[in-house]
Amino acid sequence: MSEPNIACRTLRLIVPYAHCSAEGSHQALAQLELPNLLQLSRLLRPGLKRTLDEESPALPHEWILAQALGLPEGESPQAAPTPWAAWDALQCLGTASRELAWAWISPCHWQVGSSHIAMNDPRALGLDETESRALLDILAPFFKDDGIELHYRSPDRWLASGEVFRQLRAASLDRVIGRSIDAWMPQGPDANQLRRLQTETQMLLYTHPFSEARQSRGAQAINSFWISGCGALPQEWEAPQEVPQVLDDLRSPALAGDWGAWAATWKRLDAGPVVQWLSTARQGTPVELTLCGELAQQNWYGPRSGWLSKLAGQWQGSNTFRQALASL
Repeated sequence: MSEPNIACRTLRLIVPYAHCSAEGSHQALAQLELPNLLQLSRLLRPGLKRTLDEESPALPHEWILAQALGLPEGESPQAAPTPWAAWDALQCLGTASRELAWAWISPCHWQVGSSHIAMNDPRALGLDETESRALLDILAPFFKDDGIELHYRSPDRWLASGEVFRQLRAASLDRVIGRSIDAWMPQGPDANQLRRLQTETQMLLYTHPFSEARQSRGAQAINSFWISGCGALPQEWEAPQEVPQVLDDLRSPALAGDWGAWAATWKRLDAGPVVQWLSTARQGTPVELTLCGELAQQNWYGPRSGWLSKLAGQWQGSNTFRQALASL
């Protein structure tokens, strides 16, 4: 069965990390009351559920957003990756970036253990713009020697242009955070060149005054970088007129495994944005809601039309919706 045909003025909403596989997430969800989200679900009809493979380099919210933008969806290791950085560069740098190959570069901390190397969330490094720009200036000459031009984007993410990224397959940053990096290292004809650059970066920063300054104030060391969002925009690609709204408020507590904060954030969303969505749906505006977990996403469409459909929505109990949410 195909998905419903959504009108161009549909309110399209994507919520990443609506539920996670960790036991703490299951326990938090069991105690969580989301009355406005439940009311919204009763006005909508469930669509198709989509589950990605555990080896997928993308996450469900990235897949559904790429689909909405008409970009390669990167749902499997063999599929063409989504050129997120190229799309981002087009938004902030303009059409001069259109033909280039791009990647996101995220300064990060690699935690070296006895059997593997894990990566922490770059946002947890506490970089501000001044410090991030200073670090970019330190690394830019080394990247330039490899044909890579760095551009500041935000404290925890830079844009990088270079042919080395055109055929590079790289996993989403969120797929790697808190896990061993071994299975997720970039793959492609120029991957070894970039691994060498990562090694050089580690050596450069190990005794650099930049690192000593961070150490003196107790800040975590920055000892590498992660590459993601690689590729170039397809030549035939055209930007869509509308882009779905992505609420990523649940991301940070989910990646940190702070399920108390995750539940509190869900309650805040339910009392704020979800109330607005509910009001919009009640006024008859088409709504498409996609709740995403780490491997699965579930859509709801509406509002329901006809009294039988509305009655069916009233019969839909909280357990049914909670089960759908818990299965993500």
